[in-house]
Amino acid sequence: MTEVRIHGRGGQGVVTAADLLAYAAFKDGHHAQAFPSFGSERMGAPVVSYCRIEETAIRSREPVMEPDIIIVQDPTLLAIMNPFSGLRPGGYALVNSAKRLRTLGLSDLVDAFPPGHIRSMPATDMAKEYVGRPVPNAVLLGGMAALTNLVRLESVSAAIRDKFPGKVGEANVKAATAAYELVLSQKEPASVGTN
Repeated sequence: MTEVRIHGRGGQGVVTAADLLAYAAFKDGHHAQAFPSFGSERMGAPVVSYCRIEETAIRSREPVMEPDIIIVQDPTLLAIMNPFSGLRPGGYALVNSAKRLRTLGLSDLVDAFPPGHIRSMPATDMAKEYVGRPVPNAVLLGGMAALTNLVRLESVSAAIRDKFPGKVGEANVKAATAAYELVLSQKEPASVGTN
């Protein structure tokens, strides 16, 4: 089983990101589940969502405490919490930031994992460019697909189009594709999951 934990703030599409990832996994022929964990229900409050992907039915319903993959949609969370807690050895993390990881104070994390497993990308900037809004979830899913090979980009794109038909969906597909291509241009994809 591959477990993913997504950290962000209310209004950034954290819950939608987990739903889209689960739907993409279904498109790839896997079993998947997605669910959120809310603290306070207000815009800007920290939010966590989870996704599990497996070849067989998933019975577990508890929060993901030892994820294989972590996505941080809002880098301001780094100052108030450790979103990387429990990340399994050899796991992957993708941080939404135009800054380098060492500049973000993540040198120890980078050094503790294989090269290329902990990455940052300017997801909010890319979302503004392609979608016209600072919602980084689709961008980060595209980047995560390239980084881990957990789901195919085609499946992420199909999930986005099904959830957001029309111009909004197409803009998000372009953003996810740009993120996928950015990560691929920087390294070969690894393999953590089911594809």
